[in-house]
Amino acid sequence: MSKLSRKLIIRITAALCVVFVLSFAVNTYFLPKYFLYQKKNKLAELSSELVSIPYSSLVQQIGAMEEQYQVTIAYTTLSESADDVNNKLLLQFNRKGIALGKFWLTEESIAKLRDGGQVNKIYDQSKLKSSFLVNFLSVGGSVFAVGESMSNSSETIEIVNVFNMYIWLGMLLLLIVLSALYTARIVKPLAKLNETAEAISHLSFTKVDIQTGDEIESLARSINRMSDNLEEAHKSLETKNANLQTFIGDISHELKTPLSLIRVYASGLQDGLDDGTYANVIQQQSDAMSALIDRLLELSRLQEELYRFEAINFKQLLVETIEAYRTPYHQCGLELEDNILLTTETWVMADRSKLESVLHNWLTNAMKYTSGVRVAVTSVIKEDSVCFEIANSTELGEDMPWDLVWEPFYVMESSRSKRFSGTGLGLSISRTILQKHKAQFGLRVRDGVIAFHFQIPLFIKIEK
Repeated sequence: MSKLSRKLIIRITAALCVVFVLSFAVNTYFLPKYFLYQKKNKLAELSSELVSIPYSSLVQQIGAMEEQYQVTIAYTTLSESADDVNNKLLLQFNRKGIALGKFWLTEESIAKLRDGGQVNKIYDQSKLKSSFLVNFLSVGGSVFAVGESMSNSSETIEIVNVFNMYIWLGMLLLLIVLSALYTARIVKPLAKLNETAEAISHLSFTKVDIQTGDEIESLARSINRMSDNLEEAHKSLETKNANLQTFIGDISHELKTPLSLIRVYASGLQDGLDDGTYANVIQQQSDAMSALIDRLLELSRLQEELYRFEAINFKQLLVETIEAYRTPYHQCGLELEDNILLTTETWVMADRSKLESVLHNWLTNAMKYTSGVRVAVTSVIKEDSVCFEIANSTELGEDMPWDLVWEPFYVMESSRSKRFSGTGLGLSISRTILQKHKAQFGLRVRDGVIAFHFQIPLFIKIEK
């Protein structure tokens, strides 16, 4: 038997025992008093009704009242002595089948009745194992005794308690059996859940199929969702760890090259081999390292830096940025084509300097890595959002791992031989900025053309 089954059965048994003890105590000590209380109330109500009836009518209705209320009524005049009153009442009760071993009214009680009061008495007939409850009341100068026999409750209650004990024992056995069956139905699913949780703790993201139609099934669904989420998070963590290793390797490569050159040219200076260019080369490599470190610091800072979001005119920002690149594009023999289908008042909520950094990076990359002579910039409004896209030709195919270009230092193989150098951090910085803006972004490659795009919700600016 499982621990859960044992605990449930023990607690149910304890609860039943407590209920039985309470029932036994109530039956033994409180039930007789409650029974007597009810009988007294019944006779009191009947006595109040009899007092309101005239003597002549009351005498005629005695038989009907006895049958209706299941009581015995005797009466006699109060003008006689106490012994005569007692004897006549006792004789009437005997004629009606009520044999009383003890019955008397004292002089004090008769005097109270003559004054219009009422007297209540209970006569214990121990030999007959019964009691006789009587209300005496005065109506029209006569005393009426309204009585009802009650069997002694102790023996009856004892029988009831024994009978209840048998019932409780039967219920206890039945409940133990039902509890065992029910807990087994609970324990098995819980055992499955425990096995699943144990497997998840060992990074085996399994699922459990439980259909009980209750909270256990709901718990199973929650564990399955948790398993899926943990598996996804685990894969994401493994990917990030792999990216981190790649990142460390890439940054080591990026730093090793200028350091090696600086060491070589510094040795040349010490050996007197300087032809007048060694110091410039050292300065250039130092500047390259400094630029790389600055970009790394920028990438790190963008993760935690507070953004100053405000309503900015996206069309104005885009036009100004494009105009700044027309001359560099022209010098490279490239055509910068813009198709800006935005209204004059096109507002978005953004950090202007950060969003401008994304535009600069994408325009610079397109200028560096296009395999053609034309770069196209398009911006339109779709579904309450501002959409931006920049497209240029590429010699790389659609099957290349393009999603990796967002990772730090990742470069396509063919790009390492480019005449244009870079840190490989620009798109990582752009990704961080766009994620902070909760913008949708991505890229697509089709028919020898690569297009980077992002989408930011429009902001309705209310003029005051």
